[in-house]
Amino acid sequence: MFSFLAHRRACAAKQREREERIRSLPPAYHAPLSAADKQLLARPASEIVARVQAGTLAPTDVLLAYGKQALRAHAATNCLTEVLIAKAEGWAKTSNTQGPLAGMPVSVKDTVGFEGEDACIGYSAWVGRPMKRDSALVRLLKDAGAVPFVKTNVPITLLSFESTNDVFGKTTNPHNKDYSPGGSTGGEAALLAYGGSRLGIGTDVAGSVRGPAHFSGIYTIKASMHRFLKSGNSTSMPGQEGIPAVYSPMTRTLEDLEMFWKAVVSMKPWEYDHSVLPIPWREIDLASGKPIRWAVMWDDGVVAPSPACKRALETVVTELTARGHEVVKLEPPSPYEGLKIGFQLLLAEAGKVSTKPIRWGESNDPGVHQARIAFALPRFVKQLYAWYLRYIKRDDAYAGLIEVCHEKNVEQYLALIAKREGYREQWFEKLKSEAIDFVLTVPNSLPATPHGGMKHGFKGCGYTFLWNILDYSAGVVPVTHVDKELDALDVKAFKPRNAIERDMYKMYDAKKMHGLPVGVQIIGKRLEEEKVLEGMKIVEGVLRESGKAYTLLEPFD
Repeated sequence: MFSFLAHRRACAAKQREREERIRSLPPAYHAPLSAADKQLLARPASEIVARVQAGTLAPTDVLLAYGKQALRAHAATNCLTEVLIAKAEGWAKTSNTQGPLAGMPVSVKDTVGFEGEDACIGYSAWVGRPMKRDSALVRLLKDAGAVPFVKTNVPITLLSFESTNDVFGKTTNPHNKDYSPGGSTGGEAALLAYGGSRLGIGTDVAGSVRGPAHFSGIYTIKASMHRFLKSGNSTSMPGQEGIPAVYSPMTRTLEDLEMFWKAVVSMKPWEYDHSVLPIPWREIDLASGKPIRWAVMWDDGVVAPSPACKRALETVVTELTARGHEVVKLEPPSPYEGLKIGFQLLLAEAGKVSTKPIRWGESNDPGVHQARIAFALPRFVKQLYAWYLRYIKRDDAYAGLIEVCHEKNVEQYLALIAKREGYREQWFEKLKSEAIDFVLTVPNSLPATPHGGMKHGFKGCGYTFLWNILDYSAGVVPVTHVDKELDALDVKAFKPRNAIERDMYKMYDAKKMHGLPVGVQIIGKRLEEEKVLEGMKIVEGVLRESGKAYTLLEPFD
C-alpha cells in the first residue's frame, strides 16, 4: 500500500512539474505561430545552421519557433517528458554559433542524461533522482552549437512499440490518436512527425527507432554498435550486452538525417565517449561503382506483411526495377532462428531487471506483462503447452518460443552468444556470396498498432529485431499511407500460419488505419551507415521521380 501511494505521489508530482514548466514559459511560447515561425519550421536544418553561422538568424528565434510547435505537438499527442525550454533559452544565448549544429534545437529520448534533470524513463521510483552530469551525447551536442530543448516519452521498461507509462501518460500517433506512434522512442517520433523538432535522438534494441519511424512517418538509420554515443544515459537494462541498445538519430526529412549524422561524426564522438569507434564520416559514391544489387525479404516466415506494408515494399521494388536496378528475391538464413536467439538473449534474465523498479500498482507494458507471465510458469507447464502447440495445433513457430521462455544461467547464456555469432556468420556468407549491397523489407508486418496492441504484438517485431541481432545498419524511409480501399484484407482468404501471425492480424483494419504512414526498411552490413544513407536517397529519389514521394504531415496552421 505504501509503495502504491508513493507511486501515485511521484506521478502527480512529475506531471505537476511538467505542467508548471510549460505554464511558466514566457507568453511568446503560448502565442499562435507567426508567419516567421512557419517559415523557420519549414526550412531544412542545414539552412537554419548556415544562417546562424552567418549571423543573420539568432538561436533564440529558432528556439522560440520550435518551442511553440513542440508545445502544440505535446497538446495533440502528449509526447514530452522533461520540458527544458527555460534552460534552453540560456543555452541558446551562449551556444557555439560556428558549430556544425549552430543554433539548432534538438529533441532527445527521455533516456538521455542532463545534469540536474530526471531521466526516470517512466518508472515512478526514479522520479526525483536527477542525473549528476550531462551525458557524452549532451556534451557533444552543446559543443556543436545545438540547443537541446525537450525530452520525449517512452514505454515503461523500454521494451515496447507503444509509449505509455503512469508517470507521463500515453503518447498518441499524430496521424490518428487511436494508434501508437511507436516505441520505445515513440514520443520522439510523434514530435518529429508533428514538426515540433527536426533533429531527434532515440535508442534501438529491437526496432525502437525504426518502428516509430514507420508508425509515424519520419526518417532514421539505426547505427551499428559503437558508432554512436551512448555513455552516461539512463537505461532499463544496465549491462544487457547480448543485443545491445544503440543510440541513433531520427529526423523529419532525409536531408536532415544526412546533415545530422555528418554533424555529429564531424565532432569526433570518440573523443566524448569511450565506446565509440574512431570512424570519420566516409563519402560513398554508388553511382560510379559496380551495379547495385538489392535483395528483397518479402516474408520473415513468421508474420507475413499486411497488404498496406506489402504494397509499400512492392512500390519501391517496382520503381527500382523500372530504372534498371538489379532486384532479386532473398532466400535468407532463417529469420525465425534469429528471432529465437535474440529473444533469449534480450530476456536472458526473464525480464527481471527491466521490471524490478516497477512499484506495486504501477502499470506495466502489456507485452512485457505477458512475457513475464510466460517466464513465471513452471517449466513442465511450458513444455506441455509447447507440445500441444507443435503436435495438436501444428504451430512450430509459437511452440519454439514457448519452450525457450525460461531464465538462462551463465553456461546457457554463453552458448546463446556462440549461436548468435554462428548465425551472424551465416548471414555474412550469404550476402558476400551473392554480392548483395542492400536488403529491402518492411519495418513491421503492420502499420501503427492500436493502443494496448502490444498485448498481442510484442512477439511480432522480427522485421526490425533481426538487424539488431546481426548488428547491421538499417534505415527507414516513409513511402505511402494506408488506403482503406487498396489495402483491405481478404478475410476469407487469409489463414494465419501460427499464433503470432494470428495475433498480429487481429489488429489489422485498413479502414480504421486509413491515412497512417507506411515505410520500408533499407539494410546494409555492419557499420555501413553512410552506405545505407545513400541507399535511402536512391529509394526516395525513384519515388520522387515517379510522382510517388511521401507527403509529410504539416500541422502548422
